Amino acid sequence: MNQGIAVISYSRWQLAAKRLLDFVAALMLLVLVSPLWLVIVVWIRLDSSGAAIFKQIRIGLGGKPYTIYKFRTMVQNAEALMKDKLERVKNLDNFVFQEKDDPRITRSGHFLRKTSLDELPQLLNILIGNMSLVGPRPEVPELVKLYTPEQRRRLNVLPGVTGLAQVNGRSELTLGETMAYDLEYVGTWSVWLDLKILWKTVFVVFTGQGAY
Repeated sequence: MNQGIAVISYSRWQLAAKRLLDFVAALMLLVLVSPLWLVIVVWIRLDSSGAAIFKQIRIGLGGKPYTIYKFRTMVQNAEALMKDKLERVKNLDNFVFQEKDDPRITRSGHFLRKTSLDELPQLLNILIGNMSLVGPRPEVPELVKLYTPEQRRRLNVLPGVTGLAQVNGRSELTLGETMAYDLEYVGTWSVWLDLKILWKTVFVVFTGQGAY
């Protein structure tokens, strides 16, 4: 998965500042939301059968696979239902990963997605170091294998919990539109851009814009 990636160089202090921001913020948030974490776990288990934490292989920095953590928002066999759809993808530009009124989403899942609370377990990914607060959303291997050399520039940075695409449409964007925002982020990244995106994310989450 890590072949053909045109490496973009960032300064050492920029990367250190990004990692420090990620680690400190993720640790503080994890402590603050720990009581809420327990409530969400209980709600998910009461709402539908299956584990409360959803694990999935995604592709991260440099094309390396890793395990992402989320609160489960879909029925147990949702991943198997999506696999057939992914195997039939030929063109990334018009592909939409999340559909409105997706029947696989549980009752608790609708609320968790609308408020982005389903993403809270990714604070663990940030502490581990395979994700950042801000960056392109991590993609599944089935779609990454279809990337063009230009699109693989998306893998030059850590994937993020939020990103430029998430504050400009979220689930309403096609994969092609999301990719354009991600490549813009990779080409113009700075710590200040991350802070700007985090600030915008607060408003997007509170208004529920583009969330399914």
